[in-house]
Amino acid sequence: MAAISLRGITKTFGAAVALDDVSLEVADGELLVLLGPSGCGKSTLLRVMAGLTDPDRGQVRVGGRDVTTVPPRERDVAMVFQSYALYPHLSVRRNLGFGLRARGRPRAEVEQKVADVARRLGLDALLGRRPRELSGGQRQRVALGRAMVRDPAVFLMDEPLSNLDAQLRTATRTELAELHRGLGATFVYVTHDQVEAMTLATRIAVVNRGRVEQVGTPAEIYDEPASAFVAGFVGAPPMNLLPGRAVSRDGQLLIAGAVTAELGDGDTPERPLIVGLRPERLRPGPPGPGQAGVTAEFSAIENLGSEEVAVGRAGDVPLCVRGPRPLGLRAGQRAELHAPVSELRLFDPDSGRRLVWVPDSGDIPARQAVANDVR
Repeated sequence: MAAISLRGITKTFGAAVALDDVSLEVADGELLVLLGPSGCGKSTLLRVMAGLTDPDRGQVRVGGRDVTTVPPRERDVAMVFQSYALYPHLSVRRNLGFGLRARGRPRAEVEQKVADVARRLGLDALLGRRPRELSGGQRQRVALGRAMVRDPAVFLMDEPLSNLDAQLRTATRTELAELHRGLGATFVYVTHDQVEAMTLATRIAVVNRGRVEQVGTPAEIYDEPASAFVAGFVGAPPMNLLPGRAVSRDGQLLIAGAVTAELGDGDTPERPLIVGLRPERLRPGPPGPGQAGVTAEFSAIENLGSEEVAVGRAGDVPLCVRGPRPLGLRAGQRAELHAPVSELRLFDPDSGRRLVWVPDSGDIPARQAVANDVR
């Protein structure tokens, strides 16, 4: 198995910048998910790792070896595509063993490895079938198995579950997680599906417009987003992002605007903010001590079974509340909401980067409040 190191990767297609000076470290044995919207550059980054796309600048290292100019077949990586890419005229057995046969491996070795992988993936009874006789989930397992028989150092997966229905995606996602734990191999997995990212990943790299916005564990990405983009992309519904400003009054640092809150002792020049609040942190009722307040008018209540999502607006800005059913809100209602001040996430409206309020500790002046850019 092997770690992957990307340093300063840049790739353009004509005037379009697909990757903009991307540096990223993938630890040996981890499952890193590249998460982002369509067209953000995540698949291009995966193809650069595989050697299918050459970067304009930068370096790719696998297991400490510089493979930037090394052909794909010599990188010891295996790629699993969204489209399965199975040979329709070959049986499952021959599809699984194709790569080994192409490398001239002995027949006995090929048969043994194919049998081992088929047993692990539950394909034993399907070895004589052809791809057209398989379900979508079975085809995806064959594609995975074809990669596994090679014992690669790295598995690269480009949205491998996107062609499956919702129920099958859930089952196959569980199988993938178990497979990763069993193999202990390095996986890099591309998706735009947040559920896949949050449930599968050891770490997530959120990609936006050819740049990596944030790398962290699923909990870090969700709870401590480093930018307004990450906050607004991750979550269902995503984080509420509301206009506000930081002000100081009588030695107290306050947030005013769509959200009102008292942060504590401090002083700072007045400045605009974007205030983030997760929908599940908001609850109906006026704010009390240590709580932030916001008023919203609701247009719809969505029943999710055990939960409800109230959809409305705080002034001109969309706002959602999510919680156990019944929430106690109704369509057409104007209501006060509250959330703990500790749940507020502050962002710079120009750069979009996260801001952190640092209380006066004696070592750090309180005027630095909401002025520290999280990188």
